[in-house]
Amino acid sequence: MAEVIGDFSELMGTVTNGLTLTFSASSIPLKQRWRNNGLSADFLADYVTTFFPKDEADPASLARQQDIRSAVAYIANELLENAMKYSEESLAVPTTIQLLLVPDAILFSEVNRTSGERGEAFLGFVRALAASDPSEMYLRQLERAGEDGGSGLGLLTMLNDYGAKLAWRFDTLPDGSSQITTQVRLDI
Repeated sequence: MAEVIGDFSELMGTVTNGLTLTFSASSIPLKQRWRNNGLSADFLADYVTTFFPKDEADPASLARQQDIRSAVAYIANELLENAMKYSEESLAVPTTIQLLLVPDAILFSEVNRTSGERGEAFLGFVRALAASDPSEMYLRQLERAGEDGGSGLGLLTMLNDYGAKLAWRFDTLPDGSSQITTQVRLDI
């Protein structure tokens, strides 16, 4: 059974360029993967700048390129950190992140598998997020950040600071695990 929250897209037909990276949650310890998350996010951000060249005679083009690079690095890093932190290593299913360019946006699609219990807890958070004002929820989550470790501040920062649009698809699989697809749309 699947549940979709937000404006989830099947991402077909309009993609002009993109990259897909795949990681195994069980291949190396989490601490080592943490470093790889930052490197991978920076790689995706550098890749995107190719499509937004700077013009030395136009300072605005340099600022735009830097803004896009910063946003892509932040969003990709947050998606990878969340996926690595909450993926179920025993399921031995890789995590995948796609960065796709469409005519008016940069799209991220991250897929990971987790336990049914973790999937349900995250689904509850996403339902609350979808029904809340992101600015107010950010303040509430900031107060709760130290209590349970799963703050959601990265997702809220994407909404509040980068104007991103988020969507999710939750699939409950026959073995009871959850496959979670998180999509982020960054209009350009």
